[in-house]
Amino acid sequence: MAVIGVVGAGVMGTGVAQNLAQSGHQVVLVDRDEGVLDQARATIARNCRMSRLMGGPVVDADAVLASVTTAVGVAALAKAEVVIENITENWEAKRAVHEELDRVCPPETVLIANTSAIPITRLASVGGHPERVIGVHFMNPVPAKPVVELIPGVHTDERTVERTRELLTSMGKRWVDVKDASGFVSNRVLMLTVNEAAFLVHEGVATAEAVDEVFRGCFGHPMGPLETADLIGVDTILYSVEVLHESYGDSKYRPCPLLKQMTDAGLHGRKTGRGFYTYTD
Repeated sequence: MAVIGVVGAGVMGTGVAQNLAQSGHQVVLVDRDEGVLDQARATIARNCRMSRLMGGPVVDADAVLASVTTAVGVAALAKAEVVIENITENWEAKRAVHEELDRVCPPETVLIANTSAIPITRLASVGGHPERVIGVHFMNPVPAKPVVELIPGVHTDERTVERTRELLTSMGKRWVDVKDASGFVSNRVLMLTVNEAAFLVHEGVATAEAVDEVFRGCFGHPMGPLETADLIGVDTILYSVEVLHESYGDSKYRPCPLLKQMTDAGLHGRKTGRGFYTYTD
């Protein structure tokens, strides 16, 4: 796999690009904004240099960055053998990108959707080659998380599955095979937990700190659900819950109003410096 395209230079796309480059792949990272791409390169450099301090391996930041080319727009991915899309959990945004990719990429290009909630068959229906579309739900932070969910759509062919497994193996990932259903396994459960934890804060039952301490202290979780929300992104949590609510029509997935208010206020968690907690780094 000579060239791997990565669409979206946000938290997830940047992590995917770093993981690929550390694994020896040549990466083309694209976004709509040159400033976002510059920030992504700075983030990759910082993460590589911090890897050892965070309990990871020693990583040569210069070598990793030398393997990552950035460009504005998906036209730069015309020669990519595999493309990994990392747009936020919003159907209209993802549909627009997949329409562009279907026009730009040759039929043999494998299109991997990194999504935590949107069904893969729905994404595959956008283009003319649904057999080459597959889902991989990467976890955050991508370089440090060894397991992903692997989700074929209804029309995904065996060639696409095998090529995706080969790529994941090269990235040091293990996969759990999951059938195509909104939220898959992880977010069908996790988003309910985070959403209900947000309701506890919204209703004044407990502070965010108290909610998270219950999960850390009583259940041994390394992070509480609201710390996890800040890491993932409060806006991403909201979009995922909205997708689940739309997909299943079940009131248990009704989004907490606090998540909506925080998203509107730009309080998205670590990536904006403030969410349920305030961050200074």
